[in-house]
Amino acid sequence: MSRQPLIGVSACTRQLGLHPFHIAGDKYLRAVALAADGLPLVIPALPELIGIDELLGHLDGLLLTGSPSNVHPQHYQGADSEPGTHHDTPRDHMTLALIRAAVAAGVPLLGICRGFQEMNVALGGSLYQKVHETGTFMDHRARDEDPLDIQYGLRHAIDVQPGGLFEALGLPARFEVNSVHGQGVERLAPGLRVEALAPDGLIEAFSLPQAQRFTVGVQFHPEWKVLEHAHYQTLLRAFGDACRERAAQR
Repeated sequence: MSRQPLIGVSACTRQLGLHPFHIAGDKYLRAVALAADGLPLVIPALPELIGIDELLGHLDGLLLTGSPSNVHPQHYQGADSEPGTHHDTPRDHMTLALIRAAVAAGVPLLGICRGFQEMNVALGGSLYQKVHETGTFMDHRARDEDPLDIQYGLRHAIDVQPGGLFEALGLPARFEVNSVHGQGVERLAPGLRVEALAPDGLIEAFSLPQAQRFTVGVQFHPEWKVLEHAHYQTLLRAFGDACRERAAQR
């Protein structure tokens, strides 16, 4: 009987009262446990204390979460952020190194929202800092004043690109997703393949075909009530299957 895979989940840093914390959202941890059938392990953003290669040697998969913070533009030679933009420097240094090392080591990888953007930056791409101000794309942000069920409700369709991993997983040519982001992929990193596009042409998902195992980023949030959405389940289960394969080989 195969063991459950140990799946690392990236953490953000937060100041709560007088103390700093490393935190990961409940919805991501539950998605790992319920849909990927894995054991979630929160990875603190302590790049100066944690050996990346040693950590990956213990993991069967890596999930990169969404976050209110944005990747600092210094990592993709972007213009300075607008004053007041929320950044998380420890997370940047931890996750960008983790992504490159995970790809090299053949660790299955799923990036969600900020995690999707981190993957693109780590592999050499760039980001739009304000998608809604480009004049090209729709406003993909949710309204903070809306209830969560509305913020994370189905917002627009995505078009799956033929011949890729999403098609191979049996996902339909078009399906509805949520939309809760202000930034997005500008220049796609070398080697990444577009898996799905929003109606306005913004990249919603990509894969890394030359990776040893499942390596996928999605701009939407498949972890949100994953068991109520068949297509979200398909993605998380495919990720979990890749993690179990690594676990079995280890």
